[in-house]
Amino acid sequence: MIAGYSMSKEKRNIAQSMGITRTVVRSREESDIQLREDRVGKYFRKYLSRFVFVEFSEEFMARSKAGDLMRGVPIPLRKKEIKEFAGGDGIPMLVIAENMAWVMGCDPHFKHTKDYVAILSKLYNYKIYEGMMKEGRDAAERGDMDNACIHFRASLCMKYDYLHGMYSYARACRAMYLNSRNEEYVGRFKAEALDWFELLTETHPRFAQGYYYLGYAYLNMGLYSKAEISWKDFIRFSRNGKDKKEIRNRLMQIEEPVKIENGCNQVMAGRYEEGIRILEPFLGSRFNDWWPLYYYLGVAYEMTGERSEAISAFKKTLQLNGSHLETMKELLSIYEDDGDKANIKKYSEKIELIETAMEEERQQHLQEIEAEDKKLQEQEPQLMEPEHIDVDESADAGMSADGASGADAPDGADESATKTPDGTAKKDEEKKPMVKRLGKKNQ
Repeated sequence: MIAGYSMSKEKRNIAQSMGITRTVVRSREESDIQLREDRVGKYFRKYLSRFVFVEFSEEFMARSKAGDLMRGVPIPLRKKEIKEFAGGDGIPMLVIAENMAWVMGCDPHFKHTKDYVAILSKLYNYKIYEGMMKEGRDAAERGDMDNACIHFRASLCMKYDYLHGMYSYARACRAMYLNSRNEEYVGRFKAEALDWFELLTETHPRFAQGYYYLGYAYLNMGLYSKAEISWKDFIRFSRNGKDKKEIRNRLMQIEEPVKIENGCNQVMAGRYEEGIRILEPFLGSRFNDWWPLYYYLGVAYEMTGERSEAISAFKKTLQLNGSHLETMKELLSIYEDDGDKANIKKYSEKIELIETAMEEERQQHLQEIEAEDKKLQEQEPQLMEPEHIDVDESADAGMSADGASGADAPDGADESATKTPDGTAKKDEEKKPMVKRLGKKNQ
């Protein structure tokens, strides 16, 4: 026990000496993109309609380094590639890998994602998710953010705690919500960006840029204390003098909001006198038009028996935010205690009007979401089961076993033939030749 305690204590001291103070460790279900909730997947799954699915032939699997992993696994091909297969030109293995990346990135929960990960890992090792990262960054530079997100998500399917994948995906989500006016879209991508920046700093606590963007995410939400903590961590770990200067200025700008937030937190924690002590000095400051200041003071005044001050603060809140429902309910409660029938009637009617309007707005919002989801579902494909066709074996009779170059397949990935779907063929159409070697080098 003592030895175990000493070892644990030593590890903690090493971590602390490195400046690592965060100890949050999320479960795999919360941190692995293949397992966690997919808030934004519905915006990408529409791209799956570009693919149909086939299976590799036994011949190919026998020759491939990852052959055993491919058995029974449907392989995505784009519709234009089916024509290339039918024409006998062959498809490079890297194209197949890119298609797998798209499918995984569109839907990390796709039932064959683990199979794709295993196949690609066997053929390409770590180079594959580095390649996905490059494709994503190139797409982001072009402004093709859907493409970028899909590749970053695919890289996280390959390695769920991949630092660059986490960072790039979080930044891409941030860029996407900043460039949208769709409320539902913005809400989903904002939540996704925040969660991945948090997960990034928890998983890689010495990576400075994670704290930089996490601080801005918190600031955007009015969480000044969390922004302060994140930015102090950024300054601790960053070596970028320009960015550190920027963040020091930001920290100075939020000093007062941090104090106000602390005062509000004191009120919410039931420490009303302390909340009043912190918040009252700001009534004569540049924050005298910030309605939460008056609302939390009103709550603190009411709970400490200063009813007239509470009423005054709540009315000031409504002057600044005329539809704040909680403030109206606080006033109604006070007037009910006093038996003030006129004000009871007044605020009861106001509350009813606000709640009715809010419910109508909520229903309209739900209808918009439902309509958008329906549209997206119509765009999504019904993933096809692998199709098989009879092939004219004589068409392949003249091909030698080494008739295809392996130059395009890293780590010795073998290349051979596959069976392809041809469900649209007419009865009187001439039989098409069997596909040549998969991955045949273009001449």
